[in-house]
Amino acid sequence: MTAAKLEIPEAIVSALGDWVQQQAEQASAGPRAELERSEQALAEVRGELETASAARDQAQALAAARDEEIEQLQAELRNARSIATDALVGKAKDQLAIEGKDAQLADLRAQIERNVAAAAALSDARLTAEMELVGAVTARDNYAAEIKELRARLATRQAA
Repeated sequence: MTAAKLEIPEAIVSALGDWVQQQAEQASAGPRAELERSEQALAEVRGELETASAARDQAQALAAARDEEIEQLQAELRNARSIATDALVGKAKDQLAIEGKDAQLADLRAQIERNVAAAAALSDARLTAEMELVGAVTARDNYAAEIKELRARLATRQAA
């Protein structure tokens, strides 16, 4: 005994195949649209991350440049102090040997006052440079916090 084979006409098989494909496309249309929206949102967040990363890199480069400037100013200040001290000592010795004590003291006082004013100007320049560095470091920290926030939002969107 052989089992009878059921033969389905080709037109019905083709119509069923078309119907199944149509149902599958309709069922996947919503998820595809959502996937496309998610990919667009992800691309936007990636763009924001790149922008924030570039800004952070610029801030770090600026901070490094300011650090270098501060180091240079400090070295120049030390050198200027040394030169001024040597000049004052040399001049004081020469004047003590030549002039009277009262005139020497008045001249030395004027020199010291000028030297103190010059040292104060150098100190002010150094303080200004340090304050600019603090501003650059603050900007860098702000960019780092913004990047961290963007990464957290990106992770939240990817998890969802």
